[in-house]
Amino acid sequence: MENFVVSARKYRPATFASVVGQRHITSTLKNAIERGQLAHAYLFCGPRGVGKTTCARIFAKAINCLNPQHGEACNECESCRSFNENRSLNVHELDAASNNSVDDIRNLIEQVRIIPQQGRYSVFVIDEVHMLSSAAFNAFLKTLEEPPQHAVFILATTEKHKIIPTILSRCQIYDFNRIKVEDGVEYLRYIAQKEGITADDEALNLISHKADGGMRDALSMFDKAVSFCGTTLNYKDVATTLNVLDYDTYFSITEMLLAGRYTDALIAFDEVLAKGFSPQIFIAGLNAHMRDLLMAKGPAASLIEFTGTLVERYKQQATKCSEDFLFDAISLLSEADGKIRQSSNQRLLVELGLMKIAGLGQKKNEDTGTLSFATDIPLPPVGRQTQQVVAQQQAAAMPQTTATATPSNSVQSTPQRSAATAPRIEQPVAAPRQTTAQTAPRPEQPATAVPQHREQTPKTTTTRTKRGVSINSIINTAGAQQQRVETENENPTESPEGQTVVVDSRSEAKILDAKERIIADLERNRPRFAGAFGEMRVTKNVISIEVPSQELYEDIMRSKSELLMSIIKEAGIEGYIELEVAVNEKIKAARPITIEDRLRHLAGKNQRLAEMIDKLGLDAE
Repeated sequence: MENFVVSARKYRPATFASVVGQRHITSTLKNAIERGQLAHAYLFCGPRGVGKTTCARIFAKAINCLNPQHGEACNECESCRSFNENRSLNVHELDAASNNSVDDIRNLIEQVRIIPQQGRYSVFVIDEVHMLSSAAFNAFLKTLEEPPQHAVFILATTEKHKIIPTILSRCQIYDFNRIKVEDGVEYLRYIAQKEGITADDEALNLISHKADGGMRDALSMFDKAVSFCGTTLNYKDVATTLNVLDYDTYFSITEMLLAGRYTDALIAFDEVLAKGFSPQIFIAGLNAHMRDLLMAKGPAASLIEFTGTLVERYKQQATKCSEDFLFDAISLLSEADGKIRQSSNQRLLVELGLMKIAGLGQKKNEDTGTLSFATDIPLPPVGRQTQQVVAQQQAAAMPQTTATATPSNSVQSTPQRSAATAPRIEQPVAAPRQTTAQTAPRPEQPATAVPQHREQTPKTTTTRTKRGVSINSIINTAGAQQQRVETENENPTESPEGQTVVVDSRSEAKILDAKERIIADLERNRPRFAGAFGEMRVTKNVISIEVPSQELYEDIMRSKSELLMSIIKEAGIEGYIELEVAVNEKIKAARPITIEDRLRHLAGKNQRLAEMIDKLGLDAE
């Protein structure tokens, strides 16, 4: 049985050309060798496993080569052969982690004085030089600044900030980069071909990404994966071997969050915990996933450290995510990641973060889609033509009810429906985009009983239910089909599909006559809205109001259908009316809501509360 040599040693680069991901350094060193411009001291610094010691050895071999070729060692002369066989007397390596005293440096200084027996230079490689004590550094200063002509020092460290400035000033400093994921994947693919191993791109991506920029770590993981999987490396087995969360987990959880399915996300998180992963690892990985999705949305896609099909998967999912959703999700995850180390209940903290992000996804769906809510409200007394349109739309929405009675018959027999017999309705709500300080100028108003949302209005949210038929969808559909409405008389106008809509020509006069009754009704039932309607403007069948805050705007929009029905009933209007609401933060509420108003409203809703106030003689205070 042959002795096994780990890949990190077996495939350690022997030339500058084979060094992975450090082209800026290898090119500089090769040029210095070709031109004979060698410094007496070099400092190689950078993360672990990126090739610092490897480059130091290649450099030491190249400067002693008798026949160098374009800065590379020939590997044929006696100096190169002795180096390859580990018997060269010109290269001295010192581990400063275990030889960090003043005496160790004194011994090194004594060796520096010895002239090399073969070759031109004695090269001293000091690894982990930052581990030297302060006294050792001071003892090394003079020799490092003015060594003999045959001596070259190469210092290597992972923590340059721990080296005293007087040492740094005496060295040429080379900063090694973290090895990019694509470079690591390419080198792993090369090794797999050499070893006769079949590996898919996602498996190699996972290994390289897990190595975090260190080639030595990547090769160690590669050997471990080969030991488990054999000659075929697939993504699932490699993820299991390395005990890392696979990309599919994050992709699927992101889909759940985008859809607002927080329960599914919590179940998936529980499965992650059952596999032995800590909440901290999960939340850090999900945060990195959201960051990569954000990068994939634009020209910054090159910042994603993936290759092949994974990049395409990120781009595809990124198209489903808005930038606002990703920004907010990253902010929530970063906040949770900072708190999780001090949290006494890490699981609850992560679950809360997932529910908040699912809420962002739910809000995105509401803003971009059509949501419905079911309410039971009586239809107002409207004209015969209008009732026919409503009945026709109901017949299309509920064929099971129209099988026994025609819409026209049902309308003629019930000119005004009661709350007990009214159909359940759903209201499509389009998402307004932004707030305006004043009401936008109105074009010709389409005939519709419920206002169309303007583009420049604040965002609103609506509660979701599963059932219902929408009067607003019926009316809006009829209004969208109406191209021009004759508002000077009550003669109906034919729509392209033969349906008709009606606008009461006396809507404006009726609303103004009933204004006091409308406001009195609001003060009884919705006192918070009364001030806004006290300053309302009426143009034909359009009511325009301004409110001082975004919160009041959203409350009015949520109650819009009920308000319109109440106004139609109070004013006795037979036709469609509209309501336009604008936010103007410069105005103040006409009459602030007082404690008495709140108490009066609650007492009107609850008869027992009113009786208790009378019996006990309570007041608002």
